[in-house]
Amino acid sequence: MHFLSPVYLVLLIAVAALAAVYLVLQLRRKQYVARFSNVELLGSVAPRRPGWRRHLTFALLMIGLVVLSLGVAKPSSAVRVPRDNATVMLAIDVSLSMEATDVLPNRLSAAQSAGRDFVKLLPSQINLGLVSFARNANVIVPPTIDRASVDKGIQSLRLANYTAIGEAVFSSLDAISLFSRTATANGSTAPPARIVLLSDGTNTVGRSVADAIAAARKAHVQVSTIAFGTPNGTVVSNGSTVGVPADEDTLRLIATETGGTFNTAHTEVELRSVYKDIGSQIGYTTKQRDISWRFMFVGLLTLFAAGGAAMLWSGRLV
Repeated sequence: MHFLSPVYLVLLIAVAALAAVYLVLQLRRKQYVARFSNVELLGSVAPRRPGWRRHLTFALLMIGLVVLSLGVAKPSSAVRVPRDNATVMLAIDVSLSMEATDVLPNRLSAAQSAGRDFVKLLPSQINLGLVSFARNANVIVPPTIDRASVDKGIQSLRLANYTAIGEAVFSSLDAISLFSRTATANGSTAPPARIVLLSDGTNTVGRSVADAIAAARKAHVQVSTIAFGTPNGTVVSNGSTVGVPADEDTLRLIATETGGTFNTAHTEVELRSVYKDIGSQIGYTTKQRDISWRFMFVGLLTLFAAGGAAMLWSGRLV
């Protein structure tokens, strides 16, 4: 448990001191009784006391004071809340290998379906953009809170030759940079950014993956990667069957070097799960929320209980 005003925990010292005084008084009282020579006479002249009930009343009082002291120190608990703002670029591979049917009905269709779910997962405050990449990388939708435009962009994806993973990272960074400059010009602080890149192949054209990693690190943008498809996926090219496994080593390297996360997905269900995890990481954050009212409420109830017990058993509060 965390406390927003821990200095007030010193009140517990006062509570402990009060408990110590009570204990000392009880010990002195026992010593006094022991010194009285005629115990029967003492019992006839001394008023009857509530005994253990008196100790229970004091225990309730102590519990109430402890809980109230903790409440004054403003205890807090970690809660998961949507981010106020962030920029996410979703980069999807549309190379010809995405027509492989090892993921039904084919990789591209499955990726589109899961991608549309990802759009719905992110909190509405998150700015989401879309990049498709094959021979080149194209910004289909710049960062926006308009989810309908991103959804429409995902549905419009079409297959093309080659796989430009490096270019996908560069295009995503360019879109993030342009959006950040616009936000800064309007007097806002540039929001944190993340790239989520899905690919089922190997970088075959464009700038190198090493250059893309260096650019992402310079821009302080994490790249989370998804290796999509099974190792046994194939496509037919020029009459020949060609294997199209995802380059997991390269995608893992990109994620590791940029501080992102690496994931594999062999089915559409797994891809949805990966998107859900990434969406939770990106779209939400943990904050400490003040819960002192709970302690105050319980503390006051305990004090009322102590007062009620004293009135019931002795007819007085003290």
